Amino acid sequence: MNAQDNSDGYDWTLHKPRVGISTCLLGERVRHDGSHRRDRLITDVIGAFVEWFPVCPEVECGLPVPRESMHLEGDRESPRLITTRSRVDHTEKMLKWCSKRLKELENENLCGFVFRKNSPSSGMERVRIYDENRIPRGTTSGIFAMQFMRHFPLLPVEEDGRLHDHDIRENFIERIFCLKRYREFLETDGTVGGLVDFHTDHKLQILAHNQKVCREIGSLVAHAKQLGKRELFAEYERLLLAALNRKATTRSNANALLHMMGYFKRVLTADEKRELLEIIDEYKRELVPLIVPITLVKHYVQKYDQQYLKRQTYLNPHPIELKLRNHA
Repeated sequence: MNAQDNSDGYDWTLHKPRVGISTCLLGERVRHDGSHRRDRLITDVIGAFVEWFPVCPEVECGLPVPRESMHLEGDRESPRLITTRSRVDHTEKMLKWCSKRLKELENENLCGFVFRKNSPSSGMERVRIYDENRIPRGTTSGIFAMQFMRHFPLLPVEEDGRLHDHDIRENFIERIFCLKRYREFLETDGTVGGLVDFHTDHKLQILAHNQKVCREIGSLVAHAKQLGKRELFAEYERLLLAALNRKATTRSNANALLHMMGYFKRVLTADEKRELLEIIDEYKRELVPLIVPITLVKHYVQKYDQQYLKRQTYLNPHPIELKLRNHA
């Protein structure tokens, strides 16, 4: 992503990440009772900037609509998928389908997945597991979700319910768009020099999430020529997603903002310095949302033509229309 790409005029609709999703969340009537669980935040808001790739494990593995409800029984690490009334065991059917489907999904260039909460096939976490007497014995993940996360351990994943939490939603969306940019770099460039440029563009974004991993990635890039390209790019992706997996905090964002201020503090007037420091302090005290100091920094970046900061994805990591930085 170059300086022009990172401007406010960047067309996010031309760079939509492909994200897997439980089919019922898009309004398809595939649930056991023939209903759906359409989530308008997902379809109407996030969906404007994401290419959804629907997956319904229960229907795709051959079960009808409607069908008898199911739940999980047995061991948390290898639960059984059992119908609640007739006690038919669909575990092997589901696992056989999972094995085949996950291989197919390797070719779909997914940047993440949104699972349906509480589903015995697709719940990401906290899905109840029972004993044979139908007594709850803890929680686990749905069978497909468990297999997916084991097969794609680096991919960002979330549940529909958790996406209604603002901080969780922001972190998930930031990760899928960053991964999309990385995939585009691999497809259009894929050189060591290009990786250096990619990292330069994303350095402050990474810093705002995890300073320790940011240093590790910097060291990796600095010694890039000592590794084979495949190993280098795979390790960079692993560290990148590990860094962004930690949610940026008010403190870490303020640190990134002060770091950016250092690039043009010599050209700012005394009043401008004071204003920017006051706004950053108000953000640290949670009196104003992140968008306020970000907007002011963007103004100074343009006013003083700070080329390095113009490149930084931290200033524009996801579509502004999603208003992810508008909460205090």
